[in-house]
Amino acid sequence: MFLLQIGNHGYHAKITALQRNRVRRGVILKISTKGRYGLTIMMELATKFGEGPTSLKSIAEKHQLSEHYLEQLVSPLRNAGLVKSIRGAYGGYILSKDPEQITSGEVIRVLEGPISPVDFMEEDDPAKRDLWIRIRDSIAEVLDSTTLADLIAFKDEGKNDNYMFYI
Repeated sequence: MFLLQIGNHGYHAKITALQRNRVRRGVILKISTKGRYGLTIMMELATKFGEGPTSLKSIAEKHQLSEHYLEQLVSPLRNAGLVKSIRGAYGGYILSKDPEQITSGEVIRVLEGPISPVDFMEEDDPAKRDLWIRIRDSIAEVLDSTTLADLIAFKDEGKNDNYMFYI
């Protein structure tokens, strides 16, 4: 059992009694709404890549999210050079690079900070410290090897339990 601590947000300290019981029974990997909604913004921009700017209002409406919250998320993405803002009546946001060149790891780190399962630097046991480092590196490898292009091209083929009968 472990909590995925992202940045200095201290999710491990903000869990309720019900969540604490769930933690005792299993594993919680927590990416906040910042990371999840930020990835939603980036995937929408990747889908529209090369077609001109996309408004946050259209993304908010499509995904039933708060436009105001998306505005807060797009600022660090712009500051990190992942998106560009286009002003004017037909303005909005565009990706600053091709979707194949932006990884989900970049997006998550901009919005969430460094990713680590635990503060392994305080771990005295070298075997456990090595485990935490390998878990961190595995998570980073998945995030850093998954581009926006991969996410928007993903098809759920063969990943469901539906049966096809031919007669």
